[in-house]
Amino acid sequence: MKQSLQLRTSQHLALTPQLQQSIRLLQLSTLELHQEIEQILSDNPMLERLDDPLDHSVRLLADGAINNSPANGEAPAPAQGEEGAAAPAEAEGGEGGGEGERDAPDADWGGEGGGARSGDDEDGRPQLEAGSITLREHLMEQVRTTGLMMRDRALAELVIDALDDNGYLEEPLEEIHARLPEELEVDMDELRCALALVQSFDPVGVGARSAGECLALQIRRMSGVPMVTRRLALKIVEGYLSWFAQREYSKLKKALDCDDEDLREVQAVVRQCNPHPGAAFASNVSDYVVPDVIVRRAKNGWAVMLNPDVMPRLRVNSVYAALLKQGKCESTMNAQLQEAKWLIKNMRQRFDTILRVAEAIVERQRNFFSHGAVAMRPLVLREIADTLGLHESTISRVTTQKYMLTPHGMFELKYFFGSHVATEAGGEASSTAIRALIAQLTGAEDPRNPLSDSKIAEMLGEQGMVIARRTVAKYREALKIPPVSLRKSL
Repeated sequence: MKQSLQLRTSQHLALTPQLQQSIRLLQLSTLELHQEIEQILSDNPMLERLDDPLDHSVRLLADGAINNSPANGEAPAPAQGEEGAAAPAEAEGGEGGGEGERDAPDADWGGEGGGARSGDDEDGRPQLEAGSITLREHLMEQVRTTGLMMRDRALAELVIDALDDNGYLEEPLEEIHARLPEELEVDMDELRCALALVQSFDPVGVGARSAGECLALQIRRMSGVPMVTRRLALKIVEGYLSWFAQREYSKLKKALDCDDEDLREVQAVVRQCNPHPGAAFASNVSDYVVPDVIVRRAKNGWAVMLNPDVMPRLRVNSVYAALLKQGKCESTMNAQLQEAKWLIKNMRQRFDTILRVAEAIVERQRNFFSHGAVAMRPLVLREIADTLGLHESTISRVTTQKYMLTPHGMFELKYFFGSHVATEAGGEASSTAIRALIAQLTGAEDPRNPLSDSKIAEMLGEQGMVIARRTVAKYREALKIPPVSLRKSL
């Protein structure tokens, strides 16, 4: 076979660095976007940010009082355009700004009529939030107040260290005893006494080895409970807790020789207990979602607007740009200048695309904003993509981890998309609307005779929605609604 060289012309699509950055920015969430911008700002001196994320933070003076003056000792800028408002701040950021910053603390020290002082707090110092205490610290504080001997205190601390976040002792005492050195000569009875001591501490129920023991500890220390009801409740939580949790009331009445009234009283007592006594000391930090789009009612329908709080204000650094034009900067800064312009353009394109997609969603889901989830209509990504002339993958990136604030609450943009279910009239119903109807039906049912999945499917069929029992069960589980056997009450 003879080898030869040939030249061919062909066309292919290549992803430029600018296009790659635009795609990456589009799929980032608000938090990830700001992290990306902070990283770019630290790497590219040609780019600067006009909005300071710490503008609304509380600044303290040297004596602990709140500094009410603007940052850097500057006077509030006049309400002009973004460029006009930023220019005076740059001009005053020299020697004058530094003097104002140094003089501000001295002017407030020892002043009689300082602006930081108030009538409620004579020294004007802010009330800072105290640090949260853990379950172990709470229990150790109670150990120190018991006046125990050093050996007994050490054993109690050993038991406390073995508790989990909910306050349960998951490790058996035998395993804890086996890990102790033999030269300490610790007996099992000593460990049992240490466990009994911990179980007497607050919160009630801590140190339990099972859910039944946790409930029993709380029932024994509960005041105002008749003796007959207390004994029956202890029997149930210690020996028949699984039947009680599964609502097997017929078995309980037969095994314990009681009636419905007795079980109602026991149920009222058990509901006052806390199965996770240590959960109140957990240091879980709540995650707050900031909306990217805000929808409000207007005269002619619904108005869609971008949230200005999540839109960073970026611009090219004018000082470096002027030096670059004069040829006083390194040649590598030309690439950084181009990257800064690309980022600003891609940021503008990102928010414009989010706004266009949000407006298209609101246009098709008007009934949802007027009447709620029961009026949601079926919607797929292709419908929005064809309307806006975009690809489905672009719509998927826009609707992922982007949130919309509506009069009905906060929703991810993907919430407005859902499959369809056929109706008897030949139309389509959204799966989201069907889930809302299921939640309404189960919320209004009789607790003594709850609706089964078959009954719910039959009731939806009466409204013209053809849906199988398995589909009802799937939607019910997605809504975290327990089955009919667990929703039944006495």
